[in-house]
Parts: sequence; C-alpha cells; structure tokens
Amino acid sequence: MSSPMTPGIAAARLPSETVETNFADLHEPLEPHEASVAADRCYFCHDAPCMTACPTSIDIPLFIRQISTGTPEAAAKTIFDQNILGGMCARVCPTEELCEQACVREAAEGKPVEIGRLQRHATDKLMEKQSHPYARSANTGKKVAVVGAGPAGLACAHRLAMLGHDVTMYDAMPKPGGLNEYGIAAYKSTDNFAAREVDWLLGVGGITVENGKRLGTDLSLEGLQSEFDAVFLGVGLGGVNALRAEGEDKDGVADAVDFIKALRQSTDLTKLPVGRDVVVIGGGMTAVDAAVQSKLLGAQNVTIAYRRGREGMSASKYEQDLAASKGVRLMFNVQPVAVHGNGAVRELELEYTTDDGTGLYGTGEMIRLPADQVFKAIGQTLETDAGLELSGRKIAVTGAGRTSAAGVWAGGDCASGGDDLTVTAVAEGRDAAMDIHATLMGGN
Repeated sequence: MSSPMTPGIAAARLPSETVETNFADLHEPLEPHEASVAADRCYFCHDAPCMTACPTSIDIPLFIRQISTGTPEAAAKTIFDQNILGGMCARVCPTEELCEQACVREAAEGKPVEIGRLQRHATDKLMEKQSHPYARSANTGKKVAVVGAGPAGLACAHRLAMLGHDVTMYDAMPKPGGLNEYGIAAYKSTDNFAAREVDWLLGVGGITVENGKRLGTDLSLEGLQSEFDAVFLGVGLGGVNALRAEGEDKDGVADAVDFIKALRQSTDLTKLPVGRDVVVIGGGMTAVDAAVQSKLLGAQNVTIAYRRGREGMSASKYEQDLAASKGVRLMFNVQPVAVHGNGAVRELELEYTTDDGTGLYGTGEMIRLPADQVFKAIGQTLETDAGLELSGRKIAVTGAGRTSAAGVWAGGDCASGGDDLTVTAVAEGRDAAMDIHATLMGGN
C-alpha cells in the first residue's frame, strides 16, 4: 500500500475503510421526526419567494406542508409534478443559492428551512415503494427521438411518454443518466442512486433506451428527422477546453471530467490512482468535485488554481467552503503558463493576474507549484452542432427550446440560455416536451 506522501500518481493511498468513510453520503437523510421538525419551520408563504427561485417552480410550501401532515408520498408527487428528477436535484442542487437563499427564514434568521433535505426525504419515501406514480395517456401514435439521456433528455422523455407519445432515447455512453451518472461527485450521489432513479423514471413506460449511439457518428439529425415526428437534443457538452499552456501534453495532465467519470464508475476506489501533489485548474463545480475527491482519495496536497478572484468562481460559496474544509487550498488570480517535467508533470508554472476594469491580463509575476497530477476543469464545449444555428458556442434556441430546424428542439447544457445546472436542464427538458406535445397535437 502507498501513502499520501508517496510521490507520483499512485493507488491505495488510504486504507479502504478510510476511503469508504470519506465517500459516505455528504448529507445524511432526515429521520421522520427530524423532517417534521424541519417542516414546522416553514411559514408556508402565500407568495413564496422560494418557489420563484426554483427553476422548476416546485410548490415548495405545499410539499413541506404535506410532510408536516405526515404524507411524504403526497409531497413527493407535488415535487415530481414539476421535477421528475427531484430526487437527484435534492442531492446536487445549489439550494444555498436558489430556494434556500430566497427563504424568508434565511433573511430573518440566517438559517433557512432545509428545503433540499426535505425534498430528498419526500422523494426517497415515494421511490422506495418501487411503483411509478404516473400512468401514460392514450397512445397518440406519434414518435419522438430524444438524443442524450442526461437530465434534460430524461425529463423530456418522461413527460412525452406520460402524454402518450412513443419515445426512443439515444445516448453515447454505456449507461443513461448523463452527468448524474458520470459527472457528479460520488459523495453527493451514493448507493448507485443515479442508475436507480433512471430505472424508476422509465417505469412510466413508452420509453426505449439505446446506448452507445452518438450524434454525428452513429446518428444523423437528418436521419432522425425522417424517422420521427419530432427530435429533442440534450447532448450536453462533451469536449473540454485546452489549457493553452506550454507542455500540457505531458503525462499526468488530464481532464477533470474524465477523472470524475472514472471515479463514479469505479467499484473499488482504493484502486483509483491519484497524485501526491494535485492541482486543479478552474473555478466551477467540476473543479471543486475533482479537487475534493482527490483529497478524499489520499492526495497530500491539493490546490484549486483560478484565474479570477473568489467572487468570480461559478462554484457556490458553500462548495468553496466545503473544499477548504477538506484541506483543499484555493488560489485566486493565477493562470497556467507552462507545465514542467521530463515527460511527466513535476511542476506547474502559474502567472498572477489582475483586472483593471478593461479585462483580465497577466502581471508577469510567476509562481511554481509542485505537481504530479494536473486536472483541467476550465469549461466544456459542444462536440456536435448537427448543422443547427448557434448562439455563441451553443445551439441557439427560442421559446421552449425550438432550434433553427423545424421539428427539432434542444435543452440542457448544449442549448443557449440558462445556467449549467441539473435543475435548469430538467426544466428545459420538461418545457420542451410540452411544446413538442402541443405541436404534434396541432396546437402550435
């Protein structure tokens, strides 16, 4: 067995029991009496600001009242009516920046109602029954292709199937789930929850899943348009931006998303190799997830290096504090300029940055960090646009996800507008499904 001080990239830095403890559920589920106490703190506001702050517009006061009256399954139905992936969103949503930040208890006392944990309590209770709460409408005879089995695609497919359409869902990966399956920190989604949630969602019926099918390689938009009555694209962002630093092709420099993917699919985390000195470049959730999990696997020194100030990070303050609490060092106003080492990374050279109001630029002052593993977490890019009109680097959409091609909708990370959150992707997939349904049934 190696140790946190073993140089280079090595597996088994920590005993298996320590790794198991490190990757336990970040937030333990509420016990029934704890849920009752938490629910009693809600004022049940008539014009609840928490609802406005929720991208899927869940009736939060209603579902919390249902919990307080001892009917968590009814509360779950209220949640799922708006957000069919409410179970995962309860685990990964930045509630501290959305519904809980808007809570009147937060404004008055600095301690909001624990909306996220209450949502998990309700959705877990209903999903444990292993029965699906929705029945399909009469078959419409219409067929819809959904490309991408991530949050947007799953939400779209479920709503379309519920409305009576036959849905074929394609995904490039071996398993459905998208970022929920491959891109979320393991301590946020334990006990194979992402896969279990997909299985539960498919219980509505009418959805066929075909894995290993990639748009632009195995599928063409023209072919899908000729075979189906409508197409929804939820393909996400598969490409990773380059560092544009000298030597970034050296061994030990890798994409953070690939590291998280390998970690999520590992059956024995002690066998997953990690560096002694790890540097993660970026300021978003992926950077935090890669950094924290490197530390939990036994890396001795882990640093997040971000080119702007703390306030510029897209990762929430809660996530930043979580990283710091796990021993991750946060460095601000530094950008990578060179990777040093003989074949493999040994040092990362960074330049200090400043912003005088006209833009970010380097100061010329350099610093070197020891590094045997460097993770790139500086944003992802669209791998295929399917020939559709773009807005910036994403597929241009109007209204409820309509693209430049008739009969083709898009949503989630691959589409313009919104933010790159699971809950936003769910809302966009759901709304696109309703627009597709209205169009197919002659309403639009």
